[in-house]
Amino acid sequence: MRRIGESVPVNPGLIRDWAYACATGLEAQRAEINDLNVFPIPDADTGSNMAFTMAGAAAALDSVDADAALSIVTRSLADGGVANARGNSGIILSQILMGLADAADLAAAEQDASFNRLVINGLRLASLSARRAVSEPREGTVLTLLQVAADVAAAEVASPPADLVRAVADECAVALEATTDQMIELSKAGVVDAGARGFLVMLDAMVLVVTGVANRRRAYRGSMAHVGHGDDECSGSGDTDFEVMYLLTAADGARIGALRSELDDLGDSVVIVGDSSTAAEQFSVHVHTDEPGAAIEAGLRLGEVREIRISCFLLDDHRSRPGANEPPPRNKRAVLVLAQGDGSQELFTAAGAAVVRTDHGVHPAMVAEAIRSADSAHTIVMGNGMIASADLVSVGAKARSALRSLVFIPTLSMVQCLSALAVHDPGESPDVDAFAMAEAAAATRWGSLRRSNSKMMTLAGTCEIGDTLGLIGSDVLVIAEEQAEAATALIDLMLATGGEMVTILAGAELSDEARDRIGDHLRREHPGIELALYHGGQSSQVLQIGVE
Repeated sequence: MRRIGESVPVNPGLIRDWAYACATGLEAQRAEINDLNVFPIPDADTGSNMAFTMAGAAAALDSVDADAALSIVTRSLADGGVANARGNSGIILSQILMGLADAADLAAAEQDASFNRLVINGLRLASLSARRAVSEPREGTVLTLLQVAADVAAAEVASPPADLVRAVADECAVALEATTDQMIELSKAGVVDAGARGFLVMLDAMVLVVTGVANRRRAYRGSMAHVGHGDDECSGSGDTDFEVMYLLTAADGARIGALRSELDDLGDSVVIVGDSSTAAEQFSVHVHTDEPGAAIEAGLRLGEVREIRISCFLLDDHRSRPGANEPPPRNKRAVLVLAQGDGSQELFTAAGAAVVRTDHGVHPAMVAEAIRSADSAHTIVMGNGMIASADLVSVGAKARSALRSLVFIPTLSMVQCLSALAVHDPGESPDVDAFAMAEAAAATRWGSLRRSNSKMMTLAGTCEIGDTLGLIGSDVLVIAEEQAEAATALIDLMLATGGEMVTILAGAELSDEARDRIGDHLRREHPGIELALYHGGQSSQVLQIGVE
């Protein structure tokens, strides 16, 4: 990355580096910014629009000579932004680039191309043009951060460039946090403004190219659920159905004010920005309206209209939902379980379940991939205590779609999973089947034997390294030197409150002697109790016990 001195003229290569860093940063944060998008329409596309616009602007530099002057580089970047502007946020982003280009022209006229002067004038001009472009400016948006950035830059005029850009980015980060309380739409959703978050990405990109050090920001997460749409008509969450954008080449730019008024009558979120660097003025026009045809005709009366884009909020929302563009699943029903040991896998496979082995650990991505591989319209997932609940929620958010439903049954052990699979009925409706399985799992009390790896205090006293511990759930209630002694004591505790059947899933460490003594103990001390003993082969536990 290039570093510059305070009074040294700006190297045009720095602007190129910044443009590419902006495009990379916005693409990286695209999903996060989309999730924050509640204003002016909660259509979850602000991040995508800003990333697309900036990528188009940066791509415009590819055709500019490597030794081109600063004014040519900045103007090409701005023109690329205007030409590729997508959505309300993309148009405002193009005005940030336009402000920089105008500041470079001013620097050439004043013969002062220092970095600080370019940034100060660029932010000031961007703030003014962005506000003029919006019909009804609102505080708590990117417009607010642009004003903060311009004010901080002016106050830091005497600072070294690195200090100036850091100050601008840090103050805008503070201002971003405040946007939540500046607009009722943001406050209700509990989010910061999406466009303002995107602008902070661009400021952080400048910090990176000037200082060589990237700012680290917290994850800005939305707490909102995006508003849905009706089934019978295109109906956004606002008062209009369509977003209309086009480029207008007009010989008489003085009539743009009349166009703005006409579009205000036809809808809202009107944004018009122009590029006056050519003989015929070019404008990017954006409006939300119920009358897309009339909005286009209004532009045609002023000049040539091209690159028309009309989006229906309902269709965009539908197409953006997870899985909306996927082919239909091949299977109707699937059960996916997490398991350890060859024997356990054979048991679950014989019961009709797909198995994710976790002998060497598990990652949410493994579970998500297994769900996709099942390719089922309805999938029941049982984690069996081998994956955190938060990770399962994350998996569900990524794998669930309009065509694929997921149900997570909160099993904490493989023996509970066996009970659930015993009542699984693929012929039943998905909801009834899942309920029956969950009920069976919940009715199964479970315990386990594990080997102690350290000396520690437990509910049953102090254990030594190598002792066999008997647990009911996560509580240690039995300590013994031998496996059989611990197993029989644990079984007695678990059957003290009743039971008709004991299921044991033997781990790889369970000895044949202990297995035989468990059977003898049950027949002698608990006659009439049915015993089902399977070889699971799991390494994390000596055995698991389930009581029904």
